[in-house]
Amino acid sequence: MEKDIKNLDEAAKWYVLHTYSNYEVVAKDNLEKVIKKEGLEDRIFEIFIPQEDTVVEKRGQKVLMPNKTMPSYMFVKMIYGDDIWHTITRTNGITGFVGPKGRPLPLSTKEVNDLKLEKKVNHIVTRVEVGDTVHVVDGNLAGQTAVVTQVNASAGKCTIEVTMFGRPTFVDLELFMIKKI
Repeated sequence: MEKDIKNLDEAAKWYVLHTYSNYEVVAKDNLEKVIKKEGLEDRIFEIFIPQEDTVVEKRGQKVLMPNKTMPSYMFVKMIYGDDIWHTITRTNGITGFVGPKGRPLPLSTKEVNDLKLEKKVNHIVTRVEVGDTVHVVDGNLAGQTAVVTQVNASAGKCTIEVTMFGRPTFVDLELFMIKKI
């Protein structure tokens, strides 16, 4: 069974979907509902909206807000088929696939690596524990030193406490984005 899952994952490719402007999150939620309703969990594995946290000022307070780095686009890792094309293109908020004549064109390995869609979690990094001091090596906070306050190794994520503008701020990061000091 584990071998079959690995083969399915290897057969899956990343594709780009175009969405209505500012409807990326709505389109993602709608697609997740369609996947569950149609039983496509074994063909559509991941949905990703490219975004990064930016510091903005709201009501005199500086807060971290997600900012879409590629508005109107989202990425889907799936095993493609014509039946999937019809299901996805009929989902509310999605206008179609990015590719020649609206037909999907899988991303190349270089494009997947450049976009960091396949996050290789370093097994050494997953050994961080609450209270460890880490160095942020990727993302907007690259170069910052922080303290780990929460670890979810199975999801490949952690929460760190970093001092920003003289105040402690808690930020959720992927484990590949930090390095234990």
